[in-house]
Amino acid sequence: MTQPRTHDLAERMAELARASAAPRTVDEVLEDVTATAKELIPGADTVGVLLVARGGKFESLAGTSDLPHELDELQMQFGEGPCVQVALNESIVRTDDFRSEERWPRYAAAAVERDILSGLSVKLYTAERTAGALNMFSTKPHAFDAEDETIGAILAAHAAAAILASREGEQLKSAMSSRDRIGQAKGIIMERYGVDDVRAFEMLKQLSQDSNVKLADIAQRVISTRHGAGQ
Repeated sequence: MTQPRTHDLAERMAELARASAAPRTVDEVLEDVTATAKELIPGADTVGVLLVARGGKFESLAGTSDLPHELDELQMQFGEGPCVQVALNESIVRTDDFRSEERWPRYAAAAVERDILSGLSVKLYTAERTAGALNMFSTKPHAFDAEDETIGAILAAHAAAAILASREGEQLKSAMSSRDRIGQAKGIIMERYGVDDVRAFEMLKQLSQDSNVKLADIAQRVISTRHGAGQ
C-alpha cells in the first residue's frame, strides 16, 4: 500500500471511529463506510452493502447510488453473483471483467448491460442469522487490485463492528423494555388481586404458558387492560 493512501486510510478510519462513538444508526455508519470506500478506492464508481438472512431475505443498504441496490436485487433474483457469494461463502471476490466472467453468467450479463465491467466484494461478517458484504463496482475493467482488497477489508471490518454493536444495543434496549413491562404488570396484578411479588410473577408466567405468548407480550396486555379501564 502506497504511503499517501495509507495515510489517507488511517485518517479516514480515525474519523469513522470518532463518528461511530456518537449515537448513530446503522444506516448512518454504513453510509459513511460506503462513501469512504468510494473516496479511497479510485476504481469504485459506486458502492453498497448487502445483508442476506437465512431464507433468502435480504437488505440492500447505504448505496452511493441506486445501482448497487439494483444489482443486489438481480443477484437475489438470479441466485448468483459475487456479493451473494461473498456474503455467504468467500471472504473476497474480485471480478476483473464481467464481459468474460463465467462464474455467474446471468448476473454478469446484467451487470454489463448496466455498464458495470468490474467489481470487488468483501465479506462484512457472518453472524448466526445474517451474512453481509461490502460491494464496489466500476464502469472500467480491471479497476481493482490487491491494495484495494486490503482497504476494502479494513472498511468492511469497521462496518461489521458497527452493525454488531448496534444490534447488541437494540437487544439490550429490548431486554430492558421487557423487564420494565414485566415489572409494571406485576405491580398491576399485585394491586388488583392483593398478592405478593412472587405470586404475581407466577400468575404472569402461567398466563404466558397457557396462551403460548411471550411473557413480555402478556405483560403488555395486562398494562393495556389497566390503561383501557382507566379511560
